[in-house]
This record gives sequence, C-alpha cells and structure tokens, in this order.
Amino acid sequence: QVQLVESGGGSVQAGGSLRLSCATSGYTGSRYCMGWFRQVPGKEREGVATIDTSGGSTYYADSVKGRFTISQDNAVNTLSLQMLSLKPEDSAMYYCAAKRSSGGYCPLFVGDYYYWGQGTQVTVSS
Repeated sequence: QVQLVESGGGSVQAGGSLRLSCATSGYTGSRYCMGWFRQVPGKEREGVATIDTSGGSTYYADSVKGRFTISQDNAVNTLSLQMLSLKPEDSAMYYCAAKRSSGGYCPLFVGDYYYWGQGTQVTVSS
C-alpha cells in the first residue's frame, strides 16, 4: 500500500534549522492525512504537524507552532517539514505517517495513523 521514506535528519546546534522530507508512493485517488510525529527513548510518540493532502489544511502541536512548517509537493509526491529555531527538546526520531481522511483537520493523535516510515534522527545540541 502506501510507502513512506523519511530523510533529512542530522545534528545541528540550538537555533539552527533542518528540513525533513518524506517520499511517498502507493497512493490511490483517496484523500489522505499526512503527518510528522516524533519520539524519544522512553517516551510516547507525539504528533508534530499534519496536513490534508486534498485541501492543504495544516495543524500543529503547540510546542512547534510558529517554528515548524509542514508542506507537500504533489508533483514529486513529497511531504516536508521545515524546522526553524531548533531547540534541544526537539531532538527525537521523526516519523512520517499517513491515514485515509474524509475531510476536516487531520488529527495529531498517533493511534489514528496506520502507515509509517522508518524514521529519521534529529539531534539538537545546546
């Protein structure tokens, strides 16, 4: 079905920037919610940002709002997450995820998503 492959992670100093990418494939004509989630060892996975692939509506976690921007490039089937003003607490494994959607804002709830990528590591040093 849907295949997701993340890339773009790395190590940066606090205040720096990174842009993550998620290459997608296997889509049908269905409408999807796409999202970025992150997780650190010993903690639960949390939603970062989501976007509706049809309408483009976005939704952000309070912790990243104003600093991160989620976007999609339908021409190359790629989902991106531009991260600015990175903080040490942003360090985590970042995952791309997807689920079918009927409309409205896409949720940040991890349990709603069932297509997942392998993750890409982001490390922010102080």
